[in-house]
Amino acid sequence: LVDMASPTGPRVTCPEAAVSRTLLLGWVLVQVAGASGTTGVVVAYNITWKSTNFKTILEWEPKPINHVYTVQISRRLGNWKSKCYSITDTECDVTDEIVKDVKQTYSARVLSTPANATGYTGEPQYTNSPEFIPYLETNLGRPTIQSFEQIGTKLNVTVQDPRTLVRMNGTFLSLRDVFGEDLSYTLYYWKASSTGKKMVKTNTNEFLIDVDKGQNYCFNVQAVIASRKANQKSPESPIECSSHEKGVFKDMFFIIGAVVFVVIIFIITLSLCLYKCKKARARKSGKANSPLRVA
Repeated sequence: LVDMASPTGPRVTCPEAAVSRTLLLGWVLVQVAGASGTTGVVVAYNITWKSTNFKTILEWEPKPINHVYTVQISRRLGNWKSKCYSITDTECDVTDEIVKDVKQTYSARVLSTPANATGYTGEPQYTNSPEFIPYLETNLGRPTIQSFEQIGTKLNVTVQDPRTLVRMNGTFLSLRDVFGEDLSYTLYYWKASSTGKKMVKTNTNEFLIDVDKGQNYCFNVQAVIASRKANQKSPESPIECSSHEKGVFKDMFFIIGAVVFVVIIFIITLSLCLYKCKKARARKSGKANSPLRVA
């Protein structure tokens, strides 16, 4: 007879025990999954600040399934203020908070709670964002050219400062109002018939550069915050081009207009003189033809 319990004999596995262990493991997994679905412990990740000219959106992942998000924002060492309560979106506009002081350091956190929070008393799970300093980190929007004029050997270009959502005394400030002398503009310009670019900078919104007379020029501008370590430059503005022919036509228009004006004045003056002379002759002729009176 072979001893079934002998260490040297073949091992016999009981099918009933294996089935029991499998059922127990399955029950545990079901309970864990059910608990996760009940408490909504899915937390946000990949939290990022998206900001241009101080318009600021907080974004994160993932899309919620059976939970909702609430955003809280705070200045450094300040109190948390809730924004975007119980939302199913994965973004929140926090512009109205950060424009109160764009030089402050801000933190945010995204809280996760069950979609049906009735009776839920647990602590919400949350994820902290990186810190954000709007003055140093907001992206510069693409500038626009307000006006330009080429006269002879001078090209004048004026840059339009974009408006921001930063307010002072109820008025929205421009980018120049916020950054002051930290903001500069770079003008790239080139002959319309060439690809060689030249560059000039200004700390104001006006460019006045020397160009070749009779040549058409194309140009665009870019905003720059040189004091920053990152996000120093904006996208370049759309390209504009001057037209020498238009300038010549404009000069000719003014010259012709001046000549016409002089001619009109001359005609009016001549007409008045002729009219006065005719009237004077008529009076003289009337006196000559009047009968003599006898005393």
